[in-house]
Amino acid sequence: MKKKDNTKRIKINLLVLIFSSFLLLLIIIQGARISLVDEIDGTNIKKFAMGRNIKETTLTANRGSILDVNGNVLAETVFSYTVTAYLKEKPGEKESNPKHVIDKQKTAEQLSPIINMSVEDILKLLNKDVTQVELGPGGRGITELVKEQIEALKLPGIDFIQTRKRFYPNGDFLPYVIGYAKSNDDGSIVGEMGIESYYNDKLSGVDGYYKYVKDKDGIRIPNTPSDTKEPLDGYDIYLTIDNNIQFFAEQASKEAYSTYNPEWVSITVANAKTGAILATTTTPGFDPNTRNMTSYLNSLVSYAFEPGSTMKTYTYMAAMEKGVYNGSDTFQSGSIEIGKDVVRDWNGGKGWGVITYDVGYAQSANTAVSTMMKNSLLTGDELKSFLLRLGFGEKTGITLSNELSGKVAFKYPIEIANASFGQGITTTPIQHIKALTSISNGGVLLNPYIISKIVDPNTNKVIYEGSKSEVGRVISIETVNKMKQLMYNVVHGEQGQTAGGQYNVEGISLIGKTGTAQIADLKNGGYLTGVNDYIRSFEGMFPYEDPEIIIYVAIKGTSANATISVVKSLTTNISKYLKLSEEKINTDMVSYEMPSFINKNTNDAKKELESKLITPIILGNGDKIIKQYPNPNINVMSYEKVFLLTNDYNVKMPDITGYSLKEVISLSNILNLKYKFNGNGFVTQSSIAPESEINKETVLEFTLEEKKSN
Repeated sequence: MKKKDNTKRIKINLLVLIFSSFLLLLIIIQGARISLVDEIDGTNIKKFAMGRNIKETTLTANRGSILDVNGNVLAETVFSYTVTAYLKEKPGEKESNPKHVIDKQKTAEQLSPIINMSVEDILKLLNKDVTQVELGPGGRGITELVKEQIEALKLPGIDFIQTRKRFYPNGDFLPYVIGYAKSNDDGSIVGEMGIESYYNDKLSGVDGYYKYVKDKDGIRIPNTPSDTKEPLDGYDIYLTIDNNIQFFAEQASKEAYSTYNPEWVSITVANAKTGAILATTTTPGFDPNTRNMTSYLNSLVSYAFEPGSTMKTYTYMAAMEKGVYNGSDTFQSGSIEIGKDVVRDWNGGKGWGVITYDVGYAQSANTAVSTMMKNSLLTGDELKSFLLRLGFGEKTGITLSNELSGKVAFKYPIEIANASFGQGITTTPIQHIKALTSISNGGVLLNPYIISKIVDPNTNKVIYEGSKSEVGRVISIETVNKMKQLMYNVVHGEQGQTAGGQYNVEGISLIGKTGTAQIADLKNGGYLTGVNDYIRSFEGMFPYEDPEIIIYVAIKGTSANATISVVKSLTTNISKYLKLSEEKINTDMVSYEMPSFINKNTNDAKKELESKLITPIILGNGDKIIKQYPNPNINVMSYEKVFLLTNDYNVKMPDITGYSLKEVISLSNILNLKYKFNGNGFVTQSSIAPESEINKETVLEFTLEEKKSN
């Protein structure tokens, strides 16, 4: 019996030994497999093992800035902060150096005026039974300067959470071009509209990383390898926009909108010799910081509407190019039958009797171009071909999102006649800017553009530079000269002989053409018939002899007075700003390229500017410069003013008596002040007295007057 038990035990031990050996063999085989192959069941074993012990931190690239042609910042990434308060004592905290709020009443009273919250509201937060609290809403999204003000109070327990956000220092300024970018939960910033969206990839940059070997607590293990890839910051986008001309457009647009209550106002200004867009605005607009928009469409490229009589310019040009135009020939104005339809002039079909075609253009007679078409001076195909040659009916290719091509399609006699005076076809403002360059540029058509240059801040190299781009010659110099004369007569013709005399501004040789387009009735067909159911427009250029500026203005839903007001304000301010009617700057004056004074000593900056015969205007009593205007690399002339903002929070208003309009604009830009003005010349009155503390909510209002000669 005992022998049988021993035999059984031996068998069991043998089975255990065999099973153990088998398991050991499997382990050896699996170990060899792991050491000899890279992947098991689709998983890279080496990477998996390393990944469990590797810590990777993203090094975020800075998003590039958007700037105007002179380097003024229009969009930038800034650090913002949320004010937090630690309410409970931390372990190991020393009584001499408390890390939590000690005196809640004092803390609330000192923070209240800085974060714009009542003492009571702050105390409610400080009295909560929690470890830490955010002091919102006033303490959220504060700037670096506000943070420094709070830090100077040295309040125990007050701390900050840092985040990045996109900031638009000029608020509702050029919003439909700049667009906006939003911050995501992962800390990234993505453009969703305008230049921010169109050039998102170039603005974003490339994030880097920092990798190291960690222990179980996530702390780097000493003497282990690490890997760093530095981030590449996003490119800076410089627009062709001139900050000052843009302001003139914004001001004229907003004043017309508030005074005449139209549905919308669209204004665009371009360089007549290059096609560069100097200003463009749509009202109502929005503030990209708050994104309070009512529409996402940029009128410059995304509004296609019937243009009205501005198209007569191009019908006349087509006839001139064909060689069939004689301005002294006459026609019967008032009305004309086109088949079973009747075309009437804008004055109720009364017309002006038998008049010449030259006068017909100045009076904006529909019958003038309709008679041309009926008498086959031009065929429908010839007109269409010419309009297409000027760029109507197709996108210009400007680097802005959602550009429309408009529609240039007509077949039947009445459609052809209507198209000749801008009815039944649709165009966009940017197409008119392009077409007008054929007149301002001696017959050569230009492509409009809005990007001045793109700069890589990592190398300071210009990776792209916008420039004049010629499409080709589309009209002869004879047509240019004749058309300019006709456009001059519209604005400067004898009283009773022109429909555009109200656009005349003394001292400015503006030339142009008016337009009044009916608005289609989408519900019932045909056109709306209300007093204000029109889109009124004006397109032109100045000076007459050698145009430097092109303007296009369109306003929907109000009287012609709004368009007249905008054009006169715009041309007056631009002419003064660019000194188009004044003598050139004295050639004896010295040009000086502005360096960067940021973080430089205030006195040192002042001395350097004075040594160049430049007048420094120091804002605040701080010892360091935190902002300057003009920006670095901009040329200034002797005796010009340069504005330097210091790190002093109590900035007082300088005496601006005698300042030019340009100088007040520069001052307002650096102080982020909104302003209004009237008159021309130099400042004689100001709503903010010298040495007054500046409240950024206050609008600076000032009067300009010409200097009286002795």
